[in-house]
Amino acid sequence: MSAPHIARYVALGDSSTEGLDDPDGAGGYRGWADRFAERIARHQGELAYANLAIRGRCARQIKDEQLGPALALRPALATVVAGMNDLLRGGFDARAIAADIGEMQRAIVDGGGIVISFTLPDIAARLAIGPLARRLSRRTEALNDEIRAVSASTGARLLDLASYPLATDPRLWSRDRLHANRDGHARIAAGLAQLLGLPDTDDGWLAPLPDLPAPPLRDRLGEHAAWARDYFAPWLWRRARGRTAGDDRRAKRPALTPITARARD
Repeated sequence: MSAPHIARYVALGDSSTEGLDDPDGAGGYRGWADRFAERIARHQGELAYANLAIRGRCARQIKDEQLGPALALRPALATVVAGMNDLLRGGFDARAIAADIGEMQRAIVDGGGIVISFTLPDIAARLAIGPLARRLSRRTEALNDEIRAVSASTGARLLDLASYPLATDPRLWSRDRLHANRDGHARIAAGLAQLLGLPDTDDGWLAPLPDLPAPPLRDRLGEHAAWARDYFAPWLWRRARGRTAGDDRRAKRPALTPITARARD
C-alpha cells in the first residue's frame, strides 16, 4: 500500500494525543501525533499540521469542542483517539462513547479525509488498584469492541493497539502509569506510519523489549506508594472538586502550521 499525499493533518483527542509524557525539550510535549506528523513531513517534504487535543477530555467533550474546528480545517488526514478518560469516570457507557467516536470519524470521512483511530491498551495492570483493576479491564475490553465495530462501519482505519502484547509492557509507559513515555509514543507513531503506508516502515515497532528480572518486592511496594502519593491522590483530589487536568487549557497547536521533520530518532 502506497501512502497518499497528505496536505493537512489534524489530531483530535485528549492527553495522549496532546503528547503526555513525551517532553519536547522546550517545556511542552511532543507525543505520537507530533512524531507521526514529522514522519509524514519527512516523506513528503512538507505538511500542515494542527493538534486540537486537550488533556482530561472525554469523548463527548472532544466531539463537541474539537470536531467543528477540525472540519473547518478540511483535513486530508485526522486521528481521532478518545475514551481513556471515560474509562475512569462514572456513568460509563461503551456504546455511547464509541458512538461519539464514530460520529467524529464519519464526519471527517464524509468530508473526504482519511481517519485513523486506535484501541486502548488495558491500564488496569499498571495501576495495580485491586478489585478496581478488574472493573477497568472489563470496561476497556467492552469499549475496544465497540471502537472496532464503529471504525469498521465508518471506514476509519484502526490501529488495534490493545491486541498487541507489547502495548502492556510497563517500560513503554511513564511513571504516572497512564501515559506513554518517549519510547511508547515513538512506537505508536511508527505503527501509525506503517498503517498509513509510509515508505521504510515495517512491524519492527512491535518487537518485544528484552526480558529483565523483576525488581525486588520492596522496591515495587515503594514505587507503588510513591505513585499513589504523586499521581493517584492528586487525581482523586481533582475529581472531588469537579476539576480535571485540562481545565483552562487550550490546544497546543490550534491552527494548521507547517511542521518540520526532526532528525530520525
